[in-house]
Amino acid sequence: MRNIVRAAIIALIGFSGIGAARAETLPTPKERPILTISGNISATNKGNTAIFDRAMLEALGTVSFETETPWYSETVKFEGVPLAKLMQHVGAKGEHIVVTALNDYSSDIPFADIMKYNVILAMKQNGQYMSVRDKGPLFIVYPFDSDPQLKHQTYYGRSVWQVYKIAVK
Repeated sequence: MRNIVRAAIIALIGFSGIGAARAETLPTPKERPILTISGNISATNKGNTAIFDRAMLEALGTVSFETETPWYSETVKFEGVPLAKLMQHVGAKGEHIVVTALNDYSSDIPFADIMKYNVILAMKQNGQYMSVRDKGPLFIVYPFDSDPQLKHQTYYGRSVWQVYKIAVK
């Protein structure tokens, strides 16, 4: 219970505008951009948006975990940037994000999920960069095996693959 309260306080400080949120310019991508973040953010590099290439995302630091998913027959190791860290990096303020895939599928993810479940923006699957043909280059992944509550259609529906943009609301 203490961890849930701590996560809620961090979420309030980091995402509601209570914390320091100053306008900041991010570096410009040197490679092909793979992610655009827009909406209520304070750190940008192209107009009112934050554009990232793979190297920029990896520079934020990555984590990994293994989990079963409904999309693969075996346990999969995913590696990527914690969404909480990415949202903090762009100075996100709001209650949720809308994640959109290349095929225009989108899902609404509450900031509470991002903090409570350590959701990642995965770039690698079993040590290999994910391709567009197999749910890449970016895939929102929950650590499904970490909490029985996560093995539910609600969270599977929030696990967007082929992510290319995120809007902070």
